[in-house]
Amino acid sequence: MKRMQTRKLAMAGLLTAVAVVGSMFSFPMFGSKCAPIQHMVNVICGVFLGPWYGVGSAFVASLLRNLLGLGTPMAFPGSMCGALLCGLVYRKFPRLLPTCMAEVFGTGVLGGLAAYPVAIYIVGQDASQVAFYAFIVPFLISTAVGSVIAGLALSALRSSGALKTLSV
Repeated sequence: MKRMQTRKLAMAGLLTAVAVVGSMFSFPMFGSKCAPIQHMVNVICGVFLGPWYGVGSAFVASLLRNLLGLGTPMAFPGSMCGALLCGLVYRKFPRLLPTCMAEVFGTGVLGGLAAYPVAIYIVGQDASQVAFYAFIVPFLISTAVGSVIAGLALSALRSSGALKTLSV
């Protein structure tokens, strides 16, 4: 039991590092930084580690990205909602397509809506300048790209048989 927890923690740390380093490859989109690698990591965490390790990894990656100046506070709700939802969906329906779609919905829609109060209260933007749905479009673009990358990578691992070997 302890060995399994150690393996999960090590994999979560490794995937968190990938998300932080991968956030250097981001593109600006309507006032937010789109980092598709974070969304790729969310899907991989959901498949390999489950929802709670995925949320923990997303939180730590968002925190490190903000501390290093590589992200914005809107990274917290977006990545954490997506990681939770795709981990829960993969646990219930262990298939890649619904898991990738859950990441897109969790980050793009739920995370985009949750970023609104973060933008107002933490970032200090004026509520009249930020539409309620303003973060949905950039979050959807970012998470769609990351989910496609993760889906392709995990499909390749599954077809080679490595997905079963790597599962923690």
